Amino acid sequence: MKAVQITSFGAPDVLRVNDVDRPAPGPGEVLVSVEASSVNGHDVIVRAGELKMVSGRRFPIGVGLDFAGVVVATGADVAGYRAGDRVWGMVHPRHRHTTGGAAEHVVVSTDRIAHAPAGLSPVDAASLVVAGATALIALRDSVHLAGGERVLVRGAAGGVGTAAVQLAHALGGHVTALARDRHAQLLTDLGADEVLDYGSTTSGQIGPFDVIVDTVGSELNCYRSRLAKGGRMVTVGLSAGALAAIAASSVYGARRIRTFSANPDTAVLRDLAGHITSGALRPVVDSVYPLEDIAAAHEAFERGGVVGKHVVAVSA
Repeated sequence: MKAVQITSFGAPDVLRVNDVDRPAPGPGEVLVSVEASSVNGHDVIVRAGELKMVSGRRFPIGVGLDFAGVVVATGADVAGYRAGDRVWGMVHPRHRHTTGGAAEHVVVSTDRIAHAPAGLSPVDAASLVVAGATALIALRDSVHLAGGERVLVRGAAGGVGTAAVQLAHALGGHVTALARDRHAQLLTDLGADEVLDYGSTTSGQIGPFDVIVDTVGSELNCYRSRLAKGGRMVTVGLSAGALAAIAASSVYGARRIRTFSANPDTAVLRDLAGHITSGALRPVVDSVYPLEDIAAAHEAFERGGVVGKHVVAVSA
């Protein structure tokens, strides 16, 4: 089978589409024929070698966190899934040696998948696994957004950002989206009450906010200062500078900068599907690339300006 692998750290051109043996599911696992996967920031920084402490230096490393596809085989002790079921899910970031989601087949534990929402194409489903789950965990579990609170979504036009705008609106927040001015109409359609152009708006000009969801990972202290009394902030844009700011912010107690590792389990994926079924959350796909062009997808991600998600179509 075909699988995208990293055999050395570096730029997108280190990505290789290699022929590998098809894996077999063990106890509690299923084998999924992957139809689509998406490009996530985690994939990019692992490929660049910025997470060696997590990914390790043992090659090859599989590429792709998320996937949507069809169950083709089950291991022992699997209940609730059978061949032919359409599923979506996420490969654990530490379990991606040889293959990840960007492969024709992937083996995954049943606690990291759920039945895919009815009516979504594989491309649309793959676009929402990591982005949607990250936004949901951030808003619901990390900062506990309550109805009527003022929420800022920074980097609102990206994958996590577009999901966060929609979910914050669905949870009853008054949503301010910070993004490029040309995305104002899209973000308004997704539920933003106000859209600010990040090119002409500084952190000192806005707020205060009860909740800030940051997807960028820079100027974190400047934005943290725009929290209202009792406000909470979470960032999913991690870098060395961001980690330092997060650690330093602990002196502010409840008004510190929070972060988390988005590893959605079945329960989160089911909750996410509920928001999709209710109409509160819809996919936003920037572009779709064939598996063979995944390097181009990574290049496009790194150029920035993405609206929603770049998705890799693995099979028809």
